[in-house]
Amino acid sequence: MYRGNFDYSILVIGLGSMGKRRIRNLKAMGFKKIYGFDLRDDRQEEARALYGIQVVNDVDIAMRELKIEVLIISVPPHLHHLYINRAIENEIHFFVEASVVDEGMEEAITKLKSRKIVAAPSGTLYFHPAIQKIKSIIESGDLGHVTNFIYHSGQYLPDWHSYEKVEDFYVSKKETGGAREIVPFELTWITKLLGFPNQVAAVVKKTIQIKGAEEIDDTYNILLHYDGFIVNMTIDVVSRHATRKLLINGADKQLTWNWDDNCIKIFDPATGEWDIWNYESNDSAPGYNKNIIEQMYIMELHNFFDAIENKNDFFNSMDYDHKVLKLLYTIENSSSRKNFQDYKP
Repeated sequence: MYRGNFDYSILVIGLGSMGKRRIRNLKAMGFKKIYGFDLRDDRQEEARALYGIQVVNDVDIAMRELKIEVLIISVPPHLHHLYINRAIENEIHFFVEASVVDEGMEEAITKLKSRKIVAAPSGTLYFHPAIQKIKSIIESGDLGHVTNFIYHSGQYLPDWHSYEKVEDFYVSKKETGGAREIVPFELTWITKLLGFPNQVAAVVKKTIQIKGAEEIDDTYNILLHYDGFIVNMTIDVVSRHATRKLLINGADKQLTWNWDDNCIKIFDPATGEWDIWNYESNDSAPGYNKNIIEQMYIMELHNFFDAIENKNDFFNSMDYDHKVLKLLYTIENSSSRKNFQDYKP
């Protein structure tokens, strides 16, 4: 439970799916002074009706007149830099949703060095209870030396927003396509557990026709080469059942996780038995997959506000986020050039 200052003046920029989620999160945490901004009239009205918040028509005027102290940037990825720049120039703490393009990022990183604000790029899955447990298991050495890390993350793009056509939001565009966006979303937590690889090999391609998303690649098959072990990943937006499955082979034990089962299993060959760690995942919002639990989004914001109050550092940074995006670009270069690529952060 968040126990800090509830009096921050917070502006949520973008009132689509993620903006509404962040408002829910903030209200669940106990914040009261929440404002919203969106260019679309229907989203403004929806936010007012659902959450009773005040909606503003001009970000710059709102920052000044409402004395905004925190920005939550929940616009499409190609617009992130516009509001990151505003936050930096006005020395306002900001949280920004997961990135997939790095426009303006190097400039922002340079400017942030002289600003005393918290810049918090999202990496929500890191706060999933299963991933936190897997992290602690790896760090404990209980599995022995990790040899293989095999992971599949799959969804069906038209299921993302059942209330609108795929072509009506950013996941249908080549630069911000659904599968492309999910790659760094997953790599953020994976690199937090394993570090960055030395080399990359990948195949990126379109495998099916999705109406409204004709331009995007829908599948990324990725091989990450580390000293002493290999990561094999498939990220796609063609899976008709939303899937996250992980297998980690260690020299001593094997770990498996299927997010549908709400548990982590570890096989111990010394006993011939599976040790099982169960967790709850019953707090998803209406209309979302049961495994998209609200608590991990709340924990992420909790981490952000604790960083503002100097209780800890935010787990991610703009510089780290940029390194993850460079890994995405290396993956795509490997596919287009049909060879191994050295990863250079």
